[in-house]
Amino acid sequence: MSARLPAALRAYRALSSAAAALAPMVLAQRVKRGKEQRERLPERHGIARVARPNGPLIWLHGASVGELLAVLPLIERLRARGMNLLVTSGTVTSGELAGQRLPRGVIHQFVPLDVPRYVRRFLDHWRPDLVLLVEADLWPNMIVETSARSVPLILINARVSERSFRRWNYLRSAIVDLLRRFDLCLAGTLADAERLTALGAPRVETAGNLKLDVPAPPADDKNLMQLKDAIALRPLIAAASTHPGEESAVIAAHQRLRGNFPGLLTIIAPRHPERGPAVVELAAAAGLKAALRSRGERLDAATEIYVADTVGELGLLYRLAPVVFIGGSLIKHGGQNPIEAAKLGAAILHGPNVANFAEIYEALDTAHGAEVVVDANRLTAAFGAWLSDGAARKRAADAAKQTVDSLGGALDRTLQSLEPYLMQLQLRGRTHA
Repeated sequence: MSARLPAALRAYRALSSAAAALAPMVLAQRVKRGKEQRERLPERHGIARVARPNGPLIWLHGASVGELLAVLPLIERLRARGMNLLVTSGTVTSGELAGQRLPRGVIHQFVPLDVPRYVRRFLDHWRPDLVLLVEADLWPNMIVETSARSVPLILINARVSERSFRRWNYLRSAIVDLLRRFDLCLAGTLADAERLTALGAPRVETAGNLKLDVPAPPADDKNLMQLKDAIALRPLIAAASTHPGEESAVIAAHQRLRGNFPGLLTIIAPRHPERGPAVVELAAAAGLKAALRSRGERLDAATEIYVADTVGELGLLYRLAPVVFIGGSLIKHGGQNPIEAAKLGAAILHGPNVANFAEIYEALDTAHGAEVVVDANRLTAAFGAWLSDGAARKRAADAAKQTVDSLGGALDRTLQSLEPYLMQLQLRGRTHA
């Protein structure tokens, strides 16, 4: 197999095979840092402790929480048709979310490290009949080994940013080889479709962004009431999915605003929950009293910064906060997903770096459902303006909700494109029943 591959892929396969010797040490370090679950490490070597279900099996892979959330409605629709599903992901937080949100009967495993023999072991056990990869998590050995078994590969909610497009062009022969192995690529936007085609994908359709069809995230009623009671009538601002460097800007905004808004409370939900203690330290260094939700620390009248470092609770945050800054956008990350906040009635602030959701942010900004802030000073001013003017804030929140509602439909279009493959699986299942 390797001899027919481009030189870059042959080199990658050789290096990844050699690197397997380091896997135990790397995984042990990740366990110490909270990035792996010790009891599930065998899954990273392709070793399953769960039996494969009888009949045709769809394997769906999404790298992390965002990808998994995007495809939950698709998983539910496939499961409702009686399909067997194996869902893989690569992060501890996505594993926790899977345990909370996957429908009954859907199996979750951590994806194996992209080492040829680990991937082969995984495929030998699960023997998938259809593989759906989400967005842009293109692991070469996973793709090459799956393709070698003549299993249909489909890229769903496919996303290729301009930055990724430029980077992938440096390895063009390798990317062309990988993309030609896909039976179908369902792009999130027209721009994504054009980039995939330019990179050599043979069959590309634009289905839309599945994240627009995801229902608003749930919230535990008891927890919601407890937080509402604790917050009472205090003025509230929030920052969601923040990255290093952004929390300091939010904390600076809080410091400048608290004189004009007595009792101001700021909730910060870091993109990676394990960073919660570091955010508390930033607040303490600024002379502010902070509480950490994961430790069960109480939100009381003296709390100024409440760090929501838990998994699956953004639904609480968006139901509570009238104004939310969406992170990953003041730094050069590409921006995090604003859709859930918009669906739950928050007025949205974001930085200028939003390439990951460029079309959605453009639509929100055009409809005046969101506002761009370029630094801590503009963030402070924007928070203050919407705290002071409830009518303007509500107009922005209403515009944001109407905008994301109008952009939906990707789920139905995706299912329509998948229908020929699903029908084959169902026919095969009846034949072997």
